[in-house]
Amino acid sequence: DFDTVIAYGSDMVVKLMQREKPNTNLVLIFDNKYGMNYFEEDDQVIIKELYTTGVPIENDPKNFFQMDKGFILYNNGGKTAVISNLAIGILDPYNAHSVANAWYSTGATEPSYVSQGWVPAACGIWYFPNSLIIEPYSQVVICCMGAIDNTKTYPQSINYANKDYYTMYDPESGFKNPKYYPTPADVIPTNQYLKAVEYGQGNAWPLSVTSPGFFIFQTKNTTPAAFANDASNITYAPGKAQNKINAVLKVPTDWIIDGVEVYEKINESKSKKRFGSDVDAGYVMQTVKLGHSVYRNVDVEATKKIEGNTAKLVYNYKYGTDPSGIDAEASMKNGAKIVYMDTNNSTSDFHERKQFSLRDK
Repeated sequence: DFDTVIAYGSDMVVKLMQREKPNTNLVLIFDNKYGMNYFEEDDQVIIKELYTTGVPIENDPKNFFQMDKGFILYNNGGKTAVISNLAIGILDPYNAHSVANAWYSTGATEPSYVSQGWVPAACGIWYFPNSLIIEPYSQVVICCMGAIDNTKTYPQSINYANKDYYTMYDPESGFKNPKYYPTPADVIPTNQYLKAVEYGQGNAWPLSVTSPGFFIFQTKNTTPAAFANDASNITYAPGKAQNKINAVLKVPTDWIIDGVEVYEKINESKSKKRFGSDVDAGYVMQTVKLGHSVYRNVDVEATKKIEGNTAKLVYNYKYGTDPSGIDAEASMKNGAKIVYMDTNNSTSDFHERKQFSLRDK
């Protein structure tokens, strides 16, 4: 009666069985040392932070460096999370303010696919080849490109040379542009490289600098690779040519674990929602070229309910406008366990942060 059974050997994890179970996701783990354990899965895993905006280039104010995008997943609950078949997608169109959004019919208030129960994942998807395990109130950093110490060349950028980080790196998929995908830092284990399936066109995954529709999802009764490689799951925006440039993957909405709708601040009035309210009822705005990210607000009530937490919370947050006033990163360094807002509305759940939190360290 478990979705996933995993046997831990000394050096590898072998997935033995997987099947869908309605309304719940349970994982049974047999471990040679600790015996049998079971954990709840994906409902408590959230996108804590997304960084796509790029940073200024010193002594070159007309340009900026943006091949250092990344995001952080967080276990927002008190039980270990184990997720198999976890994948990442971006919506079509890439930018919220695109004039080429063909998913709205005349007079429509939402994209046509929302009522049909799916979303269009553009160009390609990335996925974790093994189950991802996140301890309670802990995070996993994923580099989307430039999995090296970028600060050596661009001091305001990000250092991704860390043995605990994951990275999107799969040149064989077709995403092989060396400017976006240099060979990852040696300290990142190869089993922490994400894999990709490209069904669109391009040599780099086109994660928007300005305004992505970004989401994580878990496939059911199939693997991400098998799902994305199945031509019957590919479609095209209404009225557009049926070619690789316009190909999108129909991802069922009920597979989506979390999503965030981002608008570029200067283009708010021109932007259109891509997620339906069942995924994200709002949006968060950001400014580009300054190293900003979008970051979750702290759920004050839930955070203070955790025993011993209140005295460890740090206030006078200086990186953005979180209604709680709590500096989540500083609080975690002080030993606090943070619970973030998760109402499926980015307007109330997120704020624009003045720098990617990895730079706080």
